[in-house]
Amino acid sequence: MMNILTAPFRKATSSALAPAFSTWREAREGEIVIDEVGIAFGPEGKRHIAVSPTSITIKPGEFVCILGPSGCGKSTLLNAVAGYVKPTTGRILLDGAPIDGPGPDRGMVFQQYSLFPWKTVRENVAFGPKILGRFDPSPEATADTLLDMVGLAKFAGRYPAELSGGMQQRVGIARALANYPRVLLMDEPFGALDSQTRHVMQENLLKIWAEFRITVLFVTHDIDEAVFLGDRVLVMSASPGAIIADIAVDLPRPRVPELAVDERFMALRRLCHETIRQESMKAFEQQNT
Repeated sequence: MMNILTAPFRKATSSALAPAFSTWREAREGEIVIDEVGIAFGPEGKRHIAVSPTSITIKPGEFVCILGPSGCGKSTLLNAVAGYVKPTTGRILLDGAPIDGPGPDRGMVFQQYSLFPWKTVRENVAFGPKILGRFDPSPEATADTLLDMVGLAKFAGRYPAELSGGMQQRVGIARALANYPRVLLMDEPFGALDSQTRHVMQENLLKIWAEFRITVLFVTHDIDEAVFLGDRVLVMSASPGAIIADIAVDLPRPRVPELAVDERFMALRRLCHETIRQESMKAFEQQNT
């Protein structure tokens, strides 16, 4: 019998996918343009510059990882794309429209699971569609389809406290997808998991991404994770952060664990490691001066 930890994300069958899901999957939207975005906090004279003006374009359906030393502004930049943080300079566009606040077109998955403890798993996933008034399919049907895809259909009636960390994060991913977003934003979503669960979650995430080809912007401090998951790895400098390297990950898909010993994987890992090492040394020196 397959353990729930290693149970894979299921590929949704055509009978399970409602027309709304099919339309969403084929829309191919989700272009992100970060145009000379700078982010600073605090009053004049005491301002902390978190992100220096930086520009990047992410194509629809790409899986892009942001990598950098601690405190470099990775999460701040992600939060700006989410609409939680307003850029001090520049602009961020989603499919040509300016982002001026949070919206259902961007699903967010945090490191902490952030589920409603008083709601069941099904109720957590159905919450977004209910708030938005999306009833075709019904919020419950949407939740059940996504929970089946992430291998948690049998746990729909459970509460978050009854689930493991990895299972709760699966619920978080299902909840983020329930609003049919154009972009999935992930802030170190597997950082709190043990190594075994983390690797399983990485493989499972890639399976659901392959199903929908939604644009994913994924923040991590783990080099192996970035290379294993991404089409591209964006490396940020030490604070104030800016994107200083855009590394194409030309590795075959689907990605499999054996890829970790492939010479191409190791070469990309070395390139990322050396770039990050230089920036981490700068960050260390800044903290000690």
